[in-house]
Amino acid sequence: MKSNVSVPRNQIADFCRHNRIRRLSFFGSVLRDDFRPDSDVDVLVEFEPEAQIGFMALSRIKRELSALLERPVDLVPKDGLKPKIREIVLASAEVVYAA
Repeated sequence: MKSNVSVPRNQIADFCRHNRIRRLSFFGSVLRDDFRPDSDVDVLVEFEPEAQIGFMALSRIKRELSALLERPVDLVPKDGLKPKIREIVLASAEVVYAA
């Protein structure tokens, strides 16, 4: 699959290292033909095991990633995936960064 947004790979890597993100993946419409100019980017993140990421940090990460991608972002921590959609999301996700 190919994402429908331009990803500044070196900036994403720096961003992930700075925020203790072990893996960052895209899923959803950003990988499909129904992605529109007003669509948000669904982003799945997996943090380093020892990272303590609270609500405020997640909000900041979401804002900063939106600015980096120049699009609204729907940020979903991997451990926050609902069981009903977990398998589908994990099977379709495209890894953008992996430590």
